Amino acid sequence: MHHRGVSPSRTARAKMIKDPVHGDIEVDDSIRFLLDTPAMQRLRMVRQLGFSFLVYPGANHSRFEHALGTMHLATRLCRHLSLDPDDSLLLRASALLHDIGHGPFSHATEPVMEAFLHHGHDSVAHLLEDEALAPPLASLGLDPAEVARVIGGDHPLAGAIHGELDVDRMDYLNRDAHYTGVPYGAVDSHRIIRSTVLTESGLILDDSGVQAAESLLVARTLMRPAVYYHHVSRIAERMFLIAALDHCTHGGDPDRLVGMDDPECIQHFRESKSGVTRDMIKRLLTRNLYKRAVYIGVGSVNRARIPQPDLRASFALAEEIASHAGVGSHEVCVDIPKFPSEMVMCVQVRNRHDIVSLDEISPLIRGMNEIRRSQWRLGVYCPQELAEEVALAAAEVLSIRPATKQDKLLIDTDEGGER
Repeated sequence: MHHRGVSPSRTARAKMIKDPVHGDIEVDDSIRFLLDTPAMQRLRMVRQLGFSFLVYPGANHSRFEHALGTMHLATRLCRHLSLDPDDSLLLRASALLHDIGHGPFSHATEPVMEAFLHHGHDSVAHLLEDEALAPPLASLGLDPAEVARVIGGDHPLAGAIHGELDVDRMDYLNRDAHYTGVPYGAVDSHRIIRSTVLTESGLILDDSGVQAAESLLVARTLMRPAVYYHHVSRIAERMFLIAALDHCTHGGDPDRLVGMDDPECIQHFRESKSGVTRDMIKRLLTRNLYKRAVYIGVGSVNRARIPQPDLRASFALAEEIASHAGVGSHEVCVDIPKFPSEMVMCVQVRNRHDIVSLDEISPLIRGMNEIRRSQWRLGVYCPQELAEEVALAAAEVLSIRPATKQDKLLIDTDEGGER
C-alpha cells in the first residue's frame, strides 16, 4: 500500500519546537507544510482564552500554541496505538488544524458565527478547501473532506480529538492552567494515552487509566468557575458581542469578521461606523468593564422565563430589562450559559473480565454533576452607576426568587484573578 506523507516516527529532518507545557515538540516535514499556511499562522494572533487576560494577566497564549500541543499529543497517541502511516498523518494533521475555524478572541466570537453563519468553529470544510491550504493537504495525500470529518466529529478517528478523553482537552486544560497560574487543570495526559486501546468499536480505556481519566474530569469541573466561566471574562465577552452585533448592524460583514485575528478585529471595531462598537472596544481595551447587577443560580430563576442561550434571545431579554430600567439597550448584557445537563462520560473501560462504561465504575461522576449544577450562574451586567435600577428591572422581568442556600455557596471566582 502506498503511504501518504511522513510517518510520525523520528526522521532526520525533524525539527524541534520548544514548548513551555510539553518541552520539545517534534515537527517533521509533513507537519511543517501545514504549519506555514496562512490559516495556521493566523492562529498566532488569536488568544486561546479570549478575554481571560483581563482576569489572569498571563493568559496571553494563542490558538497556535494549543494546536501544536494537540498535534504533539496526537503524535504520541499514534505511536502508542501503532497506527499505520496513513491514519497517523490524517490524525496528526487534523489535530494541528482543528482550531482554524475559530474567530477572533476564540469562543467570544462563536455566538456571532452561529447566529449569522449558522455553524460553529468545528465546521471547517470551506477553510480546508481554500487555495492556500488545499495544495499542501493534497501534496501530503490528504483529502480535505476527510480531515473536515475528523475535526467535525464524524469519522472513526474523531474520538481522539473530539471525545471525552481527547488530546485537544488534555492540552488545553494543562496549557490554560500553566498560563493562568490556576493549578486545577493538571491532567496526566501521558497516562491516559498509555492506557488508550484501539478496538474494532473505536478507542477505549484500559482500567489502568481510570484515575487519570477521573483527574481530567475533576480538572474540567474546577476550571469552569475559576477560568472558563469567571464572571469578569463573561462580562468582557458579552460586551464584545454587543460591539460585534452593532458593528454588523451598521454594515460590518460577519463572514469577514469571524475570519479576522484579534488585532485586525480590534482595529475594525475602533474604526466601525457604530458608535456603540467604538465605545465598547475602548472600554474593553482600558478594562472599564460592566459590573454585576444580577448574578444568580438555578434555584433563583424561573426556568420558564429564561430563553435558550442564544445570541438573539439573550439580546432581546437585555432590551426588555433595559426598557424597564429606562436605560440604553447596549447598557445591559444578559449572559445565559447552557443549563448544566447530566454529564455522561461516554468512555468504555476494559478490565480483566469485561468492557464497562466509566460512569458505572466512577463514583466521582455523580458528585461532579452536582457541582456543575451548583456552578451555573445567570448574569445581568451593566455600568456600575446603573446597577441598582437594572437589578430591580431584571428582578421584575425574570421573576427572580430569593437566593437559595445552594446559590449562596458560590465558588469564589475572584480568587487569584483581577476583580
